[in-house]
Amino acid sequence: MTAPVQLGIGTEARLLLSYSAWANGLLYEALAQRPGSELAEPRPGRPQGLLGVMGHVFVIGEIWKSHLTARPHGFRSKQLESAVPLEQLRRLQAELDAWYVEFAAGRDEAALGREIEFKSIDGSSGALRARDMLLHVANHATYHRGAVAAMLYDGGVRPPTMDLPVFLHAERARTELLPPRSATP
Repeated sequence: MTAPVQLGIGTEARLLLSYSAWANGLLYEALAQRPGSELAEPRPGRPQGLLGVMGHVFVIGEIWKSHLTARPHGFRSKQLESAVPLEQLRRLQAELDAWYVEFAAGRDEAALGREIEFKSIDGSSGALRARDMLLHVANHATYHRGAVAAMLYDGGVRPPTMDLPVFLHAERARTELLPPRSATP
């Protein structure tokens, strides 16, 4: 039996961020099929409804992006200050997801292992390695997509299947359909 291939954290982070972008896309497609009133309908523990949860995922992604780039984010809350139409939020999330995939792809293991200091929304200080920030962004989105899926189920709607193995299978099928890369540039 051969030993499993050990991937570096950069490869794992890129994989999870690509998965998260794919799953976000599927969920936004499903949400676009729902009436706008259903998206904003308050729910227990979620006063801004489905759209508020997706807005929260976006805001948190923007906050961690600002920490990774050492730029101010300008948010005073972990929620959007005002409602954003679904299609606009979908576009903003897709752009942010693409940024994360590109960011992770452009960093080596040493850069991803670098610790970055930051200030949280509440003003407290913290420090995490870049890789841990990336993993948090992917895991945070997964957690909240699950919450949105549960809300859809509660409303009698079957959400899309957003499991990692489904993504891996789709990626394998997609990449196997691509022509082989030439050995010369």
